[in-house]
Amino acid sequence: MSFQSLILLNLFAGILALLYTARKSSWVSKQEIGTEKMKKISAHIYEGAMAFLKAEYKILSIFVVLVAILLAVSADSEVSHPIVALSFIVGALCSASAGFIGMKVATRANVRTTNAARKSLGSALEIAFAGGSVMGMGVVGLGVVGLSVLFLLYSNMFGTDGAGLTRVITVITGFSFGASSIALFARVGGGIYTKAADVGADLVGKVEAGIPEDHPLNPATIADNVGDNVGDVAGMGADLFESYVGSIIGTMVLGAAFMQSGFQDNFNGLSAVLLPLALAGTGIFMSIIGTFFVKVKEGGNPQKALNIGEFGSSAIMIFAAFVLIKWMLPTSWQYFDPLYGEDRLYTSTGIFVSTIIGLVAGVLIGIVTEYYTGTGKRPVTKIAHQSLTGSATNIISGLGVGMRSTMIPILLIAFSIIGAFYFGGLYGIAIAAVGMLSNTGIQLAVDAYGPISDNAGGIAEMSELPKEVRQRTDKLDAVGNTTAAIGKGFAIGSAALTALALFGAFMTAAQIKSIDISKAPVMAGLFIGGMLPFLFSSMAMDAVGRAAMSMIEEVRRQFANIPALKNALAVMRKNGEKKFEDWSEEDQNVFHAADGTAEYGKCVAISTQSAIKQMVVPGMLAVLAPVAIGFSGGAEMLGGFLAGVTVSGVLMAIFQSNAGGAWDNAKKMFEEGMTINGTEYRKGSDPHKAAVVGDTVGDPFKDTSGPSLNILIKLISVISLVLAPLL
Repeated sequence: MSFQSLILLNLFAGILALLYTARKSSWVSKQEIGTEKMKKISAHIYEGAMAFLKAEYKILSIFVVLVAILLAVSADSEVSHPIVALSFIVGALCSASAGFIGMKVATRANVRTTNAARKSLGSALEIAFAGGSVMGMGVVGLGVVGLSVLFLLYSNMFGTDGAGLTRVITVITGFSFGASSIALFARVGGGIYTKAADVGADLVGKVEAGIPEDHPLNPATIADNVGDNVGDVAGMGADLFESYVGSIIGTMVLGAAFMQSGFQDNFNGLSAVLLPLALAGTGIFMSIIGTFFVKVKEGGNPQKALNIGEFGSSAIMIFAAFVLIKWMLPTSWQYFDPLYGEDRLYTSTGIFVSTIIGLVAGVLIGIVTEYYTGTGKRPVTKIAHQSLTGSATNIISGLGVGMRSTMIPILLIAFSIIGAFYFGGLYGIAIAAVGMLSNTGIQLAVDAYGPISDNAGGIAEMSELPKEVRQRTDKLDAVGNTTAAIGKGFAIGSAALTALALFGAFMTAAQIKSIDISKAPVMAGLFIGGMLPFLFSSMAMDAVGRAAMSMIEEVRRQFANIPALKNALAVMRKNGEKKFEDWSEEDQNVFHAADGTAEYGKCVAISTQSAIKQMVVPGMLAVLAPVAIGFSGGAEMLGGFLAGVTVSGVLMAIFQSNAGGAWDNAKKMFEEGMTINGTEYRKGSDPHKAAVVGDTVGDPFKDTSGPSLNILIKLISVISLVLAPLL
């Protein structure tokens, strides 16, 4: 089989994923919405989400055009080519499209999930997961189609001999740069948006006014539900899209080096270059197969259904990867490894083992993350117990859990690096990242299902549907919290391995055999790189604080100045714990008179404007820092800088994501009712209020700065890879 035929097969797999996306999206849209009130609330959420994307993409389009011009002008015709700007634009468009597709279907699926929950749990799961699968398959489909088309185009332009292939892969790295740029702004902007809304809904709505965050009287409730989609659907989609294409391109760069050693195969020596793309294409088929196993009956366990689909798909992928690797790669070959300084024997079996190491490491990191952040688990229970003595001890305990949670994931990543390197060298580490991400389609489907279920519960609350509806959506949402925690762990693990793959690719492209940390510029780069994630995190958290202050002031203004809201809160406080049906008719009328009087649009506008304004500086820091280091200190200093950013960034990402997740679920344990030393504590109790404060501190950790660090380390690695030929 020619390499063109193999690329066309992968192109077919990508198109199949996009056709699956279109079919599922159409199916979701045809499902019933429900009552008029549900339609109205859903329309508010949809319009808010689309308004944010429109505002964000308007700013990013200017950034993309300016960077594309700089890339085209600065490209060295001897090594790179001005057409790298095309790769950058295509990568940015694909990443933005993935976010748009996921956001659109998620804001359509949420209300339909609520309506389905009026009938059965199984129907609600089917719609929520279908909405998530649109995001998952959209990401992998756009990634594989984009890379396949560009590889075919550039191989025809430059050829695939030694110099031609080097130019093809150098130019195609712009695709990953475009994807990374959009991903970072999407994560940071989305994180600022969702946390500003969440803080307003929590602190003013829950703590001060004493009403649930999803209550229709809460002015920030629509912005909060929009934020779930902005951060956890579009943000996570862009994050994994960038990891997905970054790992493939990093592996392609390292695979190209094998050609220099007389590499012989059935693809003109290109099999090691094409293997990551072929694994990604195969993963699409496996992910689609896995989606058909996600079903649950009334009273069943949604988590079990999702696990069958996800782990079943992974099991089939292991077999498929073995067959594919054995078919494409030679049984064994020699290659001069610059890190060893001697010829090294590589085998197809070793490359397969490296792939499996990555796949297994991703699953294990997810499981460990779930332990440290899961409701009822020992670390979260410990934080809840510490809430009895106030918010200070709650925060201290949460920080401790977050710091401790770095140990096992880092050890897993370290052993994965050692194992993958032993069996496959730098290429083995890169292919381990591809293996971890090969099932991104269904992994992201399971992850995006979470915010859809969360939104469904919010719509049920705001629409005042029967309690059994909210119970069903809560059951889905509880599973969604677990899948979100596992998804964040998976994203961090994949970021670490992808960054290492890109680091190896950078050394290859910059023709650096080793980096000596005893050299002053390298050590300086290492320290500056280690500092950058702290500076970036501080900028992201300051941005959340400023945006949250504006939101808090607006929610307080509405509670104080809108008479219907003010009167409704008064009768709520007067009736206390009484059931609504036991209120006097007069109080019920006062309460109903406030329906629809909250000015949701103003809160949505504040979140949107704050997010767009505040995301620029952290984003530009990530883009400009490697450029400044590379051109002022040279390739070796930039290599030290990359090492510092990677190690510090991964540790900070794990710490912040897990601490925030643990604080969140400690709060939820009180909301579900928790007995400590024979005393039951519920929503509104002093320990619950302390837990809400802890959760508010953790929110920007887990949803803004923490996840953004995954993209920071990969974006800096990609920019360094693009700069390598120029240094």
